[in-house]
Amino acid sequence: MKEINIALVAHDGRKKELVNWVKYNHKLLSNYNLYATGTTGRLIQELVIEEDGKVSLPFKDKVTRLLSGPLGGDQQIGAMIAEGKINMLIFFCDNLIMQGHQNDVSALTRLAALYNIAFATNRTTADMLLTSSLLGDPEYDIELPDCIAAYVNRSLK
Repeated sequence: MKEINIALVAHDGRKKELVNWVKYNHKLLSNYNLYATGTTGRLIQELVIEEDGKVSLPFKDKVTRLLSGPLGGDQQIGAMIAEGKINMLIFFCDNLIMQGHQNDVSALTRLAALYNIAFATNRTTADMLLTSSLLGDPEYDIELPDCIAAYVNRSLK
């Protein structure tokens, strides 16, 4: 199986929802490299799983924490997307309030769409992406849109 890097981001109003999603999907997610913005990453690292009478912290050393979203974490993930280092973005954004770092949020979502990576903004879509038979398929590659090559090779006369 090829290496899969998943970025996890959640606004304050949806962090609990994302942590619950991670808990529900912990067995699947443990197969992948996880990157998360500041507090979201800490909450996932501290996630306690109880199974068969045993308690574990399955993500304690499994999540690479980046800066907090408003302090540059969104931009760090955006750069990783542009560099081809992120395969999937799970971003539980709070669309009921305007974010102080809305420009960063918009840039991150634009890059996810532009670079054609798997991108979910809600639990249902995140579940569908995580359970897709294409995830980890060695014959499946993310295809960059033609517009990227056309832009890179544009003529500036």
